Amino acid sequence: MGIYDPEQIFSMSYAKSIESHEDCGFESIQNKEISLYKSARVSPISLKYFGFCMKNGLYKVKLDFAEITFKEEADHKSRGNRLFDVLIQGTKVLADFNIKDVAGGLNKNVSRTFQAEIKGNNLEIHLYWAGKGSKRGPYELYGPLVSAISVEPVLKPVKPSKKLSPLTIAWISGSIALFLVLVFICLWKMGYLRGKESKIEAQKELISLPGGGLFTYKQLKVATQNFNNENKIGEGGFGAVFKGVLPNGTTIAVKQLSAKSKQGSREFVNEVGVISALQHPNLVKLLGCCIDENQLLLVYEYMENNSLAHALFGPEELRVQLNWAIRSKICRGIAKGLAFLHEESKLKIIHRDIKTTNILLDKDFTAKISDFGFAKLHEGHQTHVITKIAGTTGYMAPEYAMRGHLTSKADVYSFGVVLLEIVSGQNSASYRPNDESVYLLDLAYVLQEKEDLLSLVDPILGSEYAAKEAKMILELAMLCTNPSPTLRPRMSEVVKILKGKSRLNYTPSLAPYSADGFARAKAIASRSFSNYSRSMSREEPSNPASYEFSIKEEEVHISADYTPEIADETGRSPLNNV
Repeated sequence: MGIYDPEQIFSMSYAKSIESHEDCGFESIQNKEISLYKSARVSPISLKYFGFCMKNGLYKVKLDFAEITFKEEADHKSRGNRLFDVLIQGTKVLADFNIKDVAGGLNKNVSRTFQAEIKGNNLEIHLYWAGKGSKRGPYELYGPLVSAISVEPVLKPVKPSKKLSPLTIAWISGSIALFLVLVFICLWKMGYLRGKESKIEAQKELISLPGGGLFTYKQLKVATQNFNNENKIGEGGFGAVFKGVLPNGTTIAVKQLSAKSKQGSREFVNEVGVISALQHPNLVKLLGCCIDENQLLLVYEYMENNSLAHALFGPEELRVQLNWAIRSKICRGIAKGLAFLHEESKLKIIHRDIKTTNILLDKDFTAKISDFGFAKLHEGHQTHVITKIAGTTGYMAPEYAMRGHLTSKADVYSFGVVLLEIVSGQNSASYRPNDESVYLLDLAYVLQEKEDLLSLVDPILGSEYAAKEAKMILELAMLCTNPSPTLRPRMSEVVKILKGKSRLNYTPSLAPYSADGFARAKAIASRSFSNYSRSMSREEPSNPASYEFSIKEEEVHISADYTPEIADETGRSPLNNV
C-alpha cells in the first residue's frame, strides 16, 4: 500500500493537524521523508484509523513519530510529558509510549514496525491516551500523536518453477480427467454419491424449515452416553429411541433412523417438515435434528410416561396404572390433536399411523401425537388414492387398506380403535378374545349386537369408572370405526362429544364381518376395484390383494365432487347421525 499521511485514513476522533518549521533533528533521514515528520495528527483522547476492503493476510504496519509540539524554551511547555498506548487490530502493541524519551529529544524522529493479520478485510489502528502524563495546558501537549503510517503486505517468496510444454500439460490434464471420471463411476455404482446427494438435499430442506435446531452427532452421542442400551426407551419401525441429557440439563428423546434406508430418509425429512410447521399442546415438540456421519436423528422433548402402548400393554412390572380420569383425559387429548391436524392448522395433515405406540404421555399424562413419518398433506378440495399403503395392520381403515382411498376419516377410524384399546386395556394388534372373534374390534361388534359394550371395560378398573361416560366413549369408538367413511364423525365433532358439548346420536353400524355386512363389503370392494383397475394398464393384475405391488408409486387426485364408493345404504350424508 506504500507510505501515506494519516490525513488519508479515516480518523474517528476529534483531532487536528499541527506543523513544525524546524528541521533540527531530521538530518539523519533522507530529504524526501523529512516532510513526514514536519506535520502530525494529534488528539487529546483518541486517534483511530481504519483501512477498509483490504485483502486478508499479513501486513507490515509502520508508525512514524516526532515530538514537534514542545518548545526548547525553559517554560512549562518544555516539561510536558506525552504518554499514550497503541493498539492494532485490538491488540496493545505499545503501552505508555513517550515519543520524546524514545527518540532522544524533541524534533527527533522514531519509527516502530509491527506485523498485523487481517481476517475480515478491515484494518484498525488505535492510538489512545490512558490518562497518564500531562493533563493540563493546551490539549496538543498530551494525548496521542502520530506523524505517518505505512501499511504494506507481507509477500511470501515465490519459488521459480519450470514451465511445462503444452503437450505435457495436455497429457496430464487428460489423465486427471479420465481418473476422475473412473472414480465418479465407481462411487456412483457403489451408491456413495447417491447417499451424499440425499444427505445434501435433506440438509438443504432442513435449512429452509422454520423452528428446530441442528445438533451434531457428537452432541447427541454424549447426551445418550454413546446410545447406551440402558437409555433405550422405545423401538420404532425405522430405528430406536434413546433418552438423553443435554449439557444444560434438558432431558431429550433421540429418535435414530437409518441413513442407508431410503424409506428412513424419506420419513426423516417428512417428519421434520411436518412437526416444525405445527405447534399444539397435543403434538410432540421437535427440538431439533441431526444429519451427520451417515446418521439421521430427530430430537424431541422427553415424555416422562413413555407411550400409551407402554402404559397399557407394557411389562406388568413397568405398566402404568391408568385410572378412569386419566384414560378419559387421554381420549380428549388425542382428539384435540387430530382435530388440530385435520381442521385447525394452516397445513391440513392426515397422520396415517394413529396407534397407541405413537401417542406419548408427559409427566401429567397429557397425550401428545408423535411419529409423523407417514403424515400426508391434505388439501380439502381433493381426495387421494394412494398406491403405496402406509400404516399399521389393525388400525387402518378398510377403504384405505383395501383401495388406497385416503381422507382424514382414515385417522378417525384409527382413533376409534385406539379408544377401544384405552377403555378395554387390550392391544388390538395382538388380542384374540376367542376362536370366533379375530381381534378387538370384531369382539366389539359382537358385544354391540348383544347391547353389552360395557363388558369391554378393563377389569383392572373394577367398578372405579364412570359407566355412563365409558358407554359413550365405546359407542363413539364404534361410530368412528364405521365401515363407511362418510358416516364417521369429523374430529372437531368428536372433541365436542367428549367434552359433553354435543350429544352423541348413536346408531349401531352393521358389522362388516357379519353375513350381510361381509357380502355388502365384498360387493362394494369388488365394484370399487373394478372401476379403479380400468385406469391401469392391461398388463396389471385384477386381483385386489396384489395390485399395490405392480402399480408405480404415485398418487391420483380426485375432484371434490367425487362420490365415495363405500356409502350408507340409506343415502344419508355425512354427520347426519351425529
